[in-house]
Amino acid sequence: MQKSNNLNLYYDTEADVLYFSKGKPSAKDESDETADEVVIRTNPQTKEVTGFTILNFSKRSKKTNQNIKLPIKVDFEQVQYI
Repeated sequence: MQKSNNLNLYYDTEADVLYFSKGKPSAKDESDETADEVVIRTNPQTKEVTGFTILNFSKRSKKTNQNIKLPIKVDFEQVQYI
């Protein structure tokens, strides 16, 4: 079975949550909340980042001069968050 590297994006308006996932999300993934309400999901076996979630997305995006810092690179390698 070939692994999908497609980036899936979904915004839940009722929960105000923005989801990004590389390939199909798995219930087996582990979640870790970082600073500022960003949740990183990783594969427990490979430790590869499989996606991330931004909580309270619209409330955060409406504030002026506020950047949303994500603790990942575009290629989904996890980076140190300072």
